[in-house]
Amino acid sequence: MTNNFVQRARRIPAPDAVPTVTVNPVTLQAPGRGLPLELRITAPLTGDAVPIVLLSHGGGRTQYLESKDGFAPLADFYASHGLAVIQPTHLSSLSGGLGLDRDAPGHPLFWRSRIEDLTRILDALDAVEAQAPVIAGRLDHARIAVVGHSAGGNTASVLLGARRADAPEDLRDPRISAGVLLSSAGSPDGMLDAVREAFPELQTDFSALTTRTLVVYGDADESPHLTTRGAAWHTESYQLSPGADALLSLPGGKYYLGGIMGYSLAETDDEDPERLAVTQRMTWAYLRSALSDGDPAWQRAVEALNDDPSLGAVQTR
Repeated sequence: MTNNFVQRARRIPAPDAVPTVTVNPVTLQAPGRGLPLELRITAPLTGDAVPIVLLSHGGGRTQYLESKDGFAPLADFYASHGLAVIQPTHLSSLSGGLGLDRDAPGHPLFWRSRIEDLTRILDALDAVEAQAPVIAGRLDHARIAVVGHSAGGNTASVLLGARRADAPEDLRDPRISAGVLLSSAGSPDGMLDAVREAFPELQTDFSALTTRTLVVYGDADESPHLTTRGAAWHTESYQLSPGADALLSLPGGKYYLGGIMGYSLAETDDEDPERLAVTQRMTWAYLRSALSDGDPAWQRAVEALNDDPSLGAVQTR
């Protein structure tokens, strides 16, 4: 369906959308987690050797859209353009009012559990496919990326090689070959003191993040509740890591990057169909090229964006 609110972003090339299928929920038993891990899978209806994208939600207060049931604008776009998207419901979503209280170990961010959710999915891909016959045997277990928004960006960054500044354990997962960090936190030095004290697990050392990564931020995302450095703080996972090879800046963009969390979401700080389309197309192109050797999608997307800087800017190295 043509969205008439999107015009200029169409200059960023993407193939025609294909029909998709969603299986929801898929449930994995998770000993020691307290609750089973529920997933949503969205994938092209047909085709084989489909690359996998793990999509990690943030740690906000929304009870349903901060889970497997959110981020439809990204999941739908990725799937309709050839990627299989697996979305977990992290315990941080459940703690917002769906069953976990403040006494639950790891509350409120469940930092370690979030990482284990994604590695558990990769450990159990055969079991995941067994519960979703329409995609069984069609996923490429050798081509896997991770995408994370906000606290999900922190989760993704750890799987890509970043480490907690106060406990530098290596938790990277070598099965993941690329990542995208959306509105992700910057370095501990830029955090407000109150944030560092409340969420020490978000203090991140990016120097060991060596996996290929795209960092995306809105240049109007000041995040005064998190940092005094303004929007530039959200670029530090690019500035400080050897693996992050691209930075996408969205002019006027804020935390939700045009509306990635849901369609027509009342609580969004940034509902802009054109900006959302840029986020969708640019992140898809990056993933496509990162997961398919020789695919020109990312190069073509960058060239198209360079023709209209009002849509965004890409810095690479």
